[in-house]
Amino acid sequence: MYTYNATFKLHNRGHFMKTKTHLVLPQEILEEVDQIAGKKKRSLFIAEAAREKLERERFLRILDETKGAWGDKNHPELKTDRDMERYVREKRQSYRKRLKRSANE
Repeated sequence: MYTYNATFKLHNRGHFMKTKTHLVLPQEILEEVDQIAGKKKRSLFIAEAAREKLERERFLRILDETKGAWGDKNHPELKTDRDMERYVREKRQSYRKRLKRSANE
């Protein structure tokens, strides 16, 4: 194990705040972080990795909390794979049209 003191930069209303912390990491993880990010960017790399993990955990929690909210009974127009593909295609086209409109404004 390797003990690592880090300073994380957290974005807060357009400003960066620094918060010091003490981490204990397996040596092999720290070595790989250093190979990828370099020793001078450890904190940034670890903060970004933590942020990605937090986003994934939030997403999974939301999926779990909303389980069953969308069913065939409520949306018979989306029962088949073909129906879903059509729905997604229409949403993407609608989004692209909005983007073009706002780019032209």
